[in-house]
Amino acid sequence: MAEKLRIESANRVARVMFDRPPLNILDIGMVAEVAEQLVRLPAQHEFIVFQGMGANFSGGADVADHTPDRVGRLLGAFHRVFHEMGAGHAVTIAAVDGHCLGGACELAVCCDFVLATESATFGFPEIKLGCFPPIAMVVLPRMMPGHAAFDLILTGRTIKAREAANLGMVTRVVPDGELAGAVDGLLGEMRQLSPPVLRLTRRLTRLAGFHEEEVELKEIENMYLEELIRTQDAQEGVRAFMEKRAPVWTGR
Repeated sequence: MAEKLRIESANRVARVMFDRPPLNILDIGMVAEVAEQLVRLPAQHEFIVFQGMGANFSGGADVADHTPDRVGRLLGAFHRVFHEMGAGHAVTIAAVDGHCLGGACELAVCCDFVLATESATFGFPEIKLGCFPPIAMVVLPRMMPGHAAFDLILTGRTIKAREAANLGMVTRVVPDGELAGAVDGLLGEMRQLSPPVLRLTRRLTRLAGFHEEEVELKEIENMYLEELIRTQDAQEGVRAFMEKRAPVWTGR
């Protein structure tokens, strides 16, 4: 994964960078490696920063991995990322510029902090491919008013950082070009705190409701694999995207 996922480490901060320009699309291997890093990195780091190389955070999961024979591994890898974020002790920060969509948006909103530039865009376009975003379906209703969660998940529309902040998805919005400084500023704030107290407080805050979320996510994933991906429309949506054409829904 060295050519797709870069890790930099300094001053108790690990930076996990998606390096698959221009959109930094996440394939199964990259997501699995992110999960592995979430296990390893907290041993020597207090903070983990996720960011994209170039102009975008990430356009989301690789649509080629949504086929019936591969999507189970993709969901499993994302579930492990979700689990390790909730169970780990390192403070996680998503530094978002450009597009942050689909599975990448799920990863971002699961972080403790989401810092975004004014022009950053967020969304869950899975419904347009005949799919749905399992983690978002668990996390968003707990993060924002129910109708807002329905709006994003059922329409697949993208929103700018300010709207995402108003809905609770983004912690801080910063001017374009000032993202790196904002991340450093946040890290500076937290470095003034007691590391063990910060770690314990973060862990206990994340524990609230975490086990219930795990159960819900597993149930939703089972529905994805046992019901959704077996429909003709779900398979047509993926094929149409890969063939760069509009899907032809049959209702089956």
